[in-house]
Amino acid sequence: MKVIFMGTPDYAVGALQAIVDAGYEVTAVVTQPDKPKGRGKEMQMPPVKECAIKNHIPVLQPKKIKEAQAIEELRRYEADIFVVAAFGQILSKEILEMPKYGCVNIHASLLPKYRGAAPIQWAILDGEEKTGITIMQMNEGIDTGDILMQEEVPITADETGESLFGKLTDCGAKLIVKALPLIEQGLLTPIKQDEQKSSYAKMLKKSIGEIDFSKEAAVIERKVRGLNSWPSAYTKYKGKTLKIWSASVESGDGKGTPGTVESVSKDSFIVCTGKDRLKITSVQPEGKKRMEVSAFLLGYQVEAGMVFPN
Repeated sequence: MKVIFMGTPDYAVGALQAIVDAGYEVTAVVTQPDKPKGRGKEMQMPPVKECAIKNHIPVLQPKKIKEAQAIEELRRYEADIFVVAAFGQILSKEILEMPKYGCVNIHASLLPKYRGAAPIQWAILDGEEKTGITIMQMNEGIDTGDILMQEEVPITADETGESLFGKLTDCGAKLIVKALPLIEQGLLTPIKQDEQKSSYAKMLKKSIGEIDFSKEAAVIERKVRGLNSWPSAYTKYKGKTLKIWSASVESGDGKGTPGTVESVSKDSFIVCTGKDRLKITSVQPEGKKRMEVSAFLLGYQVEAGMVFPN
């Protein structure tokens, strides 16, 4: 079975490498164009491109995969199936119907829940107890195709967006290697998605990380975990951004309006919220490295009665 692999970020690298290691011939890798990054604006390759080069696989980087030139180029790299993982562009019907076995997607949720761009983070933000990987037969909709295989992944009480990303990356790599021979042998039965159970995981913007202390402490704590490592949860300290990296819920009503610092200890400070209180233990001041609150308090003044944001 010959494969064309389409993907861009770190999430897709594990799956590509697993397919190569399983002995499949990857005739080409399709990924997004290189982009400038960092202060020096040096051009940087997508992680999937780096993996493809390491494995001596031809790389295609069309700005628009739907354009006629890009489609014709795909035809030249004959493949029986296209495997897609966080590619970043929508495929046309012509592309979807091109390979013998169509196009399959490695999606980081238990579809039909959390269709869309940020299923990993939203599963934590919404307080889900489990998520998983879906191998889906792609159609023209956004994550609306038939389900071929699924595997659940539990979400632990201390799960962060970063840790769950790693778990789902590994799960997706293993599951696609299980799925490919079953697809080739016709042993998988496609299951239609239940539209009544569908939800959409909208793309994350930096602004979503701003903490509203009028919300419940549990909601804020999930934001701290779910948005780790990007875009991160944050508030303001003396007009500058203060990222919150680690926090926990303290039960009981606070002795002040939401955002008020109730108490300060040597390694934490507790802030009143809409329900219960938030104990903050790790932060990152603007322009500085991440640090424990014990180190933060050596150079920054936080006292009872102070109100965030300030």
